[in-house]
Amino acid sequence: MIKEIIVSPKDYLKLGLSKVKLVWMLKKMMEIRFFEEKVEELYLMKGLITGPAHLYFGEEAVAVGVCSALENGDLIISNHRGHGHALAKGIPMKEVMAELFGKASGTCKGLGGSMHVAISPERGSLFASAIVGSGIPIAVGVALAFKYEKSDRVVVTFFGDGAVNTGAFHEGVNLAAIWKLPVILVCENNMYAIGMKAEKAVALKNLAERALGYGIPGLIVNGNDPVAVWLATKEAIEKARKGEGPTFLECKTYRLKGHGIYDQAKYRPKEEVEAWLKKDPIINFKKNLIELNVLSESDIQALENEIKRELEEAVDFAQKSPILPFEKLKNYVYA
Repeated sequence: MIKEIIVSPKDYLKLGLSKVKLVWMLKKMMEIRFFEEKVEELYLMKGLITGPAHLYFGEEAVAVGVCSALENGDLIISNHRGHGHALAKGIPMKEVMAELFGKASGTCKGLGGSMHVAISPERGSLFASAIVGSGIPIAVGVALAFKYEKSDRVVVTFFGDGAVNTGAFHEGVNLAAIWKLPVILVCENNMYAIGMKAEKAVALKNLAERALGYGIPGLIVNGNDPVAVWLATKEAIEKARKGEGPTFLECKTYRLKGHGIYDQAKYRPKEEVEAWLKKDPIINFKKNLIELNVLSESDIQALENEIKRELEEAVDFAQKSPILPFEKLKNYVYA
């Protein structure tokens, strides 16, 4: 079964979401955006951070919508574009920033860098792998453990449109479907796998149709609306908790920058980029909350000021944190 989840902004408060939750969603989305803007500045303008980084510009509503539907005990598996997942799951900005600086106070003690930054098991972000699609079989294994434990916990795995053509995707989804495991498969379809447009790589209009081959539900949702993503995730979680198995959730969104911080994305048509800029999830969510009288312009400005202050503190914390002593490296080598 393939279904599209459609939500009208005027119905936000009728869905069971409190004003506090809606404000939290906006704050988290802005936190991710400001964080990524700062990372871009630190990389490209100040040269204080080096190495690869894949920014989450434009996809903020996916991570925030998914994580807002999870409960304590539920886990996520991230990927190479994990800054947004980390922040949405509650990992403090200072720890994420410190990891990018390669400091011992980072999430991986400075040893993982950007593509492994979303690793904080104590906060429910179990693992992050830079290998495309590799988080899917790992999430399936976690879900199998939950089933053995007779737990009602669920695990979410995030992956991009490029991952649906990997063997890890097909093998993982097949096992999850056969064993009816409590895993939510969140495809962040940002329309490009590096420079390859999704429509040239998959002969389907909707990637969620891949779910049909495994006999599991496929949900299509506007990935630029955190409430729509929350509602779709909530439906998938309810099925999983009842023992009804996995759901494939396709969140249609758009990365507003290139694949990596080094990529100017000149392969994208100017008109396409301009059209998606008008769908910016943060600009539109602000507008919706103002129209619903959830927040005022001054309230939003106060939130922005608070986030920017916390962000500067995070950068200061990262810069002043020590590097892991060389003699301690052997404590983190397992094979």
